[in-house]
Amino acid sequence: MKFDPRGFAKHLQNRIRLNRNTFIVYSILRVLVILTAIRSFFQANFEGLALCLLSLLLFLLPAFFEERLKVDIPPLFEAVIYCFIFAAEIMGEVNHYYTAIPGWDTMLHVLNGFLCAAIGFSLVEMLNRNSSRMSLSPLYLAIVSFCFSMTIGVVWEFIEFSADQVFYLDMQKDFIIRDIGSVTMDVTRSQIPFRISGITRTIIETRSGQSYIVENGYLDVGIVDTMKDLLVNLVGALVFSVFGYLYEKSQETSGVAGKLILRMLSDSELEEQDKEMERQQEMVRLEKERRRLRRKSKAAGKISQSE
Repeated sequence: MKFDPRGFAKHLQNRIRLNRNTFIVYSILRVLVILTAIRSFFQANFEGLALCLLSLLLFLLPAFFEERLKVDIPPLFEAVIYCFIFAAEIMGEVNHYYTAIPGWDTMLHVLNGFLCAAIGFSLVEMLNRNSSRMSLSPLYLAIVSFCFSMTIGVVWEFIEFSADQVFYLDMQKDFIIRDIGSVTMDVTRSQIPFRISGITRTIIETRSGQSYIVENGYLDVGIVDTMKDLLVNLVGALVFSVFGYLYEKSQETSGVAGKLILRMLSDSELEEQDKEMERQQEMVRLEKERRRLRRKSKAAGKISQSE
């Protein structure tokens, strides 16, 4: 059977429609991304245009994973994912919020640590709940979710480092620092850190004879940004791990963790979802038919008036 990308995308959008509030968030952000894509096209910003197209594809990922893994992503979690994608790709990259607004990158890394911990907790919790041979303690689940989130954070820093080394994208943002300690500058080669304090200017000279001046300090090329990102990722992961621990102890679904934890769907629930999607598709079809007949009626009325 031939794969129809457009039909599959529409199918995923119909799945998003299952929750009205989530669909509203998705629709608003989707319109904003399309408007940003149009602006990028007229500004000849083709990198921004590509990021907009990537964002539209990423918006479909939650529904895709729900479809393939037969899980239920809570509406709040799904809406937060949409906002995270928009904040990272459109506001951060296309609109340059990463450099224009201090702390934008830090905020997203905290949120990333929080969300990844929720995903890690959900995966292990589903195994624990649906297996007769597993009975993991709440503390164990919390530790696993924390480690899962930190692993994702480390892997992402590897990706940033690789992109900087190969394509010079500066994903690991530079920092201006005024104090350094370096064993490389120790002329005695005794591994004693040579400390330089109060740096006010750095002069960089290239082999071709060009010179560049870094004012107000020394140019750190990524290590401070990497450590900061991992630290705030740790904060986000730790916060959710605590929420997850309390959730597993009390099984209180109305709390923060209860609204963010994925769950496996039963066959009856999957069948009910399919029926609801078919019902919504029929409603959309009938609404389109009513609009078509209304337009046709108006056109016929105008013709009769002109005669």
